[in-house]
Amino acid sequence: MSGNAAARAPVYLNALGLCCALGPRAEVVAARLFRDAPEPGVQPSTAFLGRRLMVGEVPGELPTLDEYPLPLRGRNNALLRLALDDLGAALPAALEGVAPERVAIVLGSSTSGIGETERAFRQRDLHGGLPADFHYAMQEMGMPARFLAHVLGLPQAAQSVISTACSSSAKALATAARLVQGGRADLVIAGGADSLCGFTLAGFSALEAVSEERCNPFSANRRGINIGEGAALFLVSRRPGPVRLCGWGESADAHHMSAPDPAGRGARLAIEAALHGAGLDGKAIDYVNLHGTATAQNDAMEAPVSAALYGAQVPMSSTKPLTGHALGAAGAIEAGLCWLMLARNPDAWLLPQLWDGHPDPALPPLRFVAPGERATRPLRHVASHSFAFGGSNAALVLGAA
Repeated sequence: MSGNAAARAPVYLNALGLCCALGPRAEVVAARLFRDAPEPGVQPSTAFLGRRLMVGEVPGELPTLDEYPLPLRGRNNALLRLALDDLGAALPAALEGVAPERVAIVLGSSTSGIGETERAFRQRDLHGGLPADFHYAMQEMGMPARFLAHVLGLPQAAQSVISTACSSSAKALATAARLVQGGRADLVIAGGADSLCGFTLAGFSALEAVSEERCNPFSANRRGINIGEGAALFLVSRRPGPVRLCGWGESADAHHMSAPDPAGRGARLAIEAALHGAGLDGKAIDYVNLHGTATAQNDAMEAPVSAALYGAQVPMSSTKPLTGHALGAAGAIEAGLCWLMLARNPDAWLLPQLWDGHPDPALPPLRFVAPGERATRPLRHVASHSFAFGGSNAALVLGAA
């Protein structure tokens, strides 16, 4: 288990760049979230496995990246470029006066450029050769950080990509906070990106974990996940900003290659470490973004742990019916939704739980947010959970500055 000491210098999330199934920019995402009837971004598609699946695809055209060296192209990096552009003027302002060697780039991803490899192999099988616009380095796990360093002209920046499945980008934010608090960096560009591809859809389908309908977290009728994609980037520093990263916790229980520990011991350790670092009791949290994959095993583990740590009155939801499960990018995207709730939400909207409203009677009752619901008190602290294959667990606590 790892956590942080509350007495150390505060860490701020100064700005957010975001794209996901809800929209290509944070402003669009907020507009679709904060309303009486939020619009889900998860939609049916037959483009990936040749059969109808619900997926969370980023809408609209992505940047082409044709101006960059071939290994730096591909859908994953195009999503990162979209999120980078969404940071707007906040990025050059944050970089001003910061020595290049004092900047770090820490990202999470589970796919990197594997989608480009799939496409190239299909062409090889059909035509006998790899396409000219393919380079094997596209699929390297470190390529997302290398791409951002290239775009920003920061070859001296420390560059890292964490790949621990669905906890990857939440762990990237925790790593960024440690770099800032420890004096190793003055500015960290942190977050994650993952793109839709056949590899992940086929893999989760083989585990019988993919739902052909919109996912239904914590319902008695849940049937599995919807895969999504997207990217989220934060500017992390000691410079005061609208949102603090108040606490973070990580654990590795190694219970099983793909199934969580049914008792949730590792998940609980991560959440407790995040709450301890924030100096908060669970009941002081104003909202919890649950991992909420809508798989039988995850929900059965997460519900009892959440009930025990937060109680039955703290508002909670899984936002995966809205965005899909963006795997390695999920932690950063969901932290991004929480950031929007704290920083760009004057009417105090809560993030809703879109489901059929039939709770699993085997699970303890939780206080799920209804569409159109607003907070009954000012939003000060929110928590976000990320749990992954292999028992890699991460939790974050964000606070309004």
